[in-house]
Amino acid sequence: MTKINFGGTEENVVTAREFPLSRALEVMNGEIIAVIGYGVQGPGQALNLKDNGFNVIVGQRKGTKSWDRAVADGWEPGETLFPIDEALDKATVIMYLLSDAGQIALWPEVKKHLTRGKTLYFSHGFAITYKEQTGIVPPDDVDVVLAAPKGSGTSLRRMFLEGRGLNSSYAVFQDASGNAHDKAIAIGIGIGSGYLFETTFRKEVYSDLTGERGTLMGAIQGLFAAQYQVLRENGHSPSEAFNETVEELTQSLMPLVAENGMDWMYANCSTTAQRGALDWWKRFREANLPLFRELYSNVTKGIESQRAIDANSQPDYRVKLEEELRELHDSEMWKAGAEVRKLRPENN
Repeated sequence: MTKINFGGTEENVVTAREFPLSRALEVMNGEIIAVIGYGVQGPGQALNLKDNGFNVIVGQRKGTKSWDRAVADGWEPGETLFPIDEALDKATVIMYLLSDAGQIALWPEVKKHLTRGKTLYFSHGFAITYKEQTGIVPPDDVDVVLAAPKGSGTSLRRMFLEGRGLNSSYAVFQDASGNAHDKAIAIGIGIGSGYLFETTFRKEVYSDLTGERGTLMGAIQGLFAAQYQVLRENGHSPSEAFNETVEELTQSLMPLVAENGMDWMYANCSTTAQRGALDWWKRFREANLPLFRELYSNVTKGIESQRAIDANSQPDYRVKLEEELRELHDSEMWKAGAEVRKLRPENN
């Protein structure tokens, strides 16, 4: 473990140099890892673990699209792919990668299989942090750990195949064996993490829910929509408005920010762009701080988690969700985006 100073704050960080794959395999020697859920995170984590040499099986409901996807990915029914209850029975490590709502629904079945000495693994702190709302309370004699990739399962798999790693956080909620800390890191290394930074289940879910609703998706879509609308109201074409709002950011600037940081970007743009960015960024910060403070407060109070649970439990949830997603899909901005993407050189 390496202690790194981030702006005056010291953090524990683990890389593959300190905790190589060979050590991870040693820690997990004799363990049967069952990936329960093959949706967002399941495929990437399961395939990366398998390719790294871990003993992995997948538990999924027969006759579902996820079962068929697992078969297409090379998991063999009866050998490495099983119905959920059979996989739970075989597992010594249960990787609980269903949706938050799915975890609540399946918990009574999972809990029956959480016998003494097993390990329960999450990639999200939701179920444990909001246990009063989810009802998910593990027995005292099992390890409960977390490794949370900071990105989608698709990105995790893609970066693994490219020889890179996606950063992840790790945490231990319950250490019944005395070895939970090493298990969390070993699985984190096994799923293809670039490096792992220490957190808690509570901090992971608080930051995650804030990020999803904030700069990762909610806030960025709101900013996109506002700027695009203003440009269109003032006579700019859909193509011009989309390019200046989304395309330049995602295709040109963000890769550079990812490589070098926003400070570098400010120092390496035109003097006109530099002046404008310096003049306006603090105004945007001040305008958005109240919203982010309200958002974080709602997350810590359980308001956002309860909203998600209530919405997901409605019988017409899927219908309403499709309507909301269709609003985005059918908006002029994202229709313009679809046309702009077709014009990229790699698509011609």
